[in-house]
Amino acid sequence: MRAALILVALIALTALIGPLLIHWPYDAIDWNAVRAEPFAGGHVMGTDSVGRDLLARTLVGTRVTLGVATAAALVALVVGVAWGAVAGWCGGRIDEAMMRVVDALYALPFMFVVILLMVVFGRSILLVFVGIGLVEWLTMARVVRGQVLTLKNRPFVLAAEAAGARPFAIVARHILPNLAGVAIAYLLLTVPQVVMIESFLSFLGLGVQEPMTSLGILIKDGADDMDVAPHALILPGAVLIAILICLTIAGEKLRDRMSA
Repeated sequence: MRAALILVALIALTALIGPLLIHWPYDAIDWNAVRAEPFAGGHVMGTDSVGRDLLARTLVGTRVTLGVATAAALVALVVGVAWGAVAGWCGGRIDEAMMRVVDALYALPFMFVVILLMVVFGRSILLVFVGIGLVEWLTMARVVRGQVLTLKNRPFVLAAEAAGARPFAIVARHILPNLAGVAIAYLLLTVPQVVMIESFLSFLGLGVQEPMTSLGILIKDGADDMDVAPHALILPGAVLIAILICLTIAGEKLRDRMSA
């Protein structure tokens, strides 16, 4: 797990610092090096179909993908923990009603929600993680609710109630700290899911818009030019696979530790 997190941290650090060390900006066009091979014309990884540096665009695309994924995952964490904690603590009809809302949102087609947002409000990177966050918090809410239902009958919670502590204080001081490990584990598992969703939306043209880029856009462009420039697909594809594998391994290991 530690090695996986270190690799993701190195990828993120490289994506943050790397563009500052490259001569070519991610959106600059080199008309003398269209679809250049790696190391041709000063482009370490070559250029795309319009002459933009692939290494710079991959670094910026990785930054954008990780940024959107992190923001959407944090939205899912905050909303999911709050919703699940209230439902689990209150119980009864309130719990039933709140969980039915979760079930109803699960039934909504995710792509329909995203397309509707794009049509009504226009294409925006803000809408990308808002749309993703509207779906990804549902699983977190269910997990937190189950943990709260288990914890609220523990002796230390009953003792706090007997001492006259308010419900909000009990949840904030006693229950949430005890389920933080499980929430973080599922947060790590949420990030790769969000990365995949963002890449899929960008692949379809519904995510990040030009001249900004993401791993999904780069993979789509690389797939279009795979027969003439396979290197344009290899680099962003390898970065995406490494991020997904490392985050999934780290999340599963942490979840198994917390469940043991």
